[in-house]
Amino acid sequence: MIVNYSSSSGSEEETENTSKDDSSPVRKRGKLDTQTRTSEPLDHGSVTRNAGKSAPLTSRLPLPESVKEMFRDSEEQWTDESEDHGGRLRSFQHERGNWATYVFCPYDPEEAFLELLNEMIAVAATHGIPLTLSEECHLSLSKTVVLRHHWIQPFIQSIRTGLTKFQKFFCLADKLRVYSNAEKTRTFLGMEISTGQTQLLELIKTVDETMKEFNLSTFYKDPSFHISLAWCVGDYTEKLKKTCLSELQRLVDAHEDGPFYIKLNCAELRCKSGNKVFLFPLQ
Repeated sequence: MIVNYSSSSGSEEETENTSKDDSSPVRKRGKLDTQTRTSEPLDHGSVTRNAGKSAPLTSRLPLPESVKEMFRDSEEQWTDESEDHGGRLRSFQHERGNWATYVFCPYDPEEAFLELLNEMIAVAATHGIPLTLSEECHLSLSKTVVLRHHWIQPFIQSIRTGLTKFQKFFCLADKLRVYSNAEKTRTFLGMEISTGQTQLLELIKTVDETMKEFNLSTFYKDPSFHISLAWCVGDYTEKLKKTCLSELQRLVDAHEDGPFYIKLNCAELRCKSGNKVFLFPLQ
């Protein structure tokens, strides 16, 4: 909500208009006043012009309670506890009004693959690697960036407009891959995309155009695409590669129905910003 402030020469007519609609906040210069004040006139110019005369004082209308509540939360202190999100550490400091945002293609694992994933997680645990199944398996199409709240709608609209030219397609993934985030605070187990890279690169080019529009970080220069499957806190990249990655790959290749591969249906992209998820169906 945008609050407009009057200039120092606000008129009594403005006060009368405000009184007709108590849902509008009182307009004044400087910090919002959440208390009723009766000692200061709205028309400061009239006081100067009529010095020595007895000028009537105009009382300020009190702010409605609904407006006061809007600004009350901003005064609370935020404490970010890593225990609230599985021990993960933020890549950037949390600030009110900042929304962590990223674009991705979702993957909903079938039951057979979930069983295989749980088996792989159990094998990793025997090597001291505490993998956890990802809450939402997905293929990232952007870095995680920070959006101010008032940027969200124009950002989403820009993404939506850019994606109107794309048609849905399929990607295949069959090889496991281990990687970490830039800060080395988390390790991920994923499956690398083997087909569909050309279409994915075109999608990223479009998403990057919106990122540039908002002066945000674009995607990696030479991206390798993978679907995130499981993760753990800390840098276990080398340990996972050396101790059990080949064993986990054998589980994938020796699946009872033959080598298992992911068939990713890229029919819809999504953008998660804070606790909001926006959908972008492809044609």
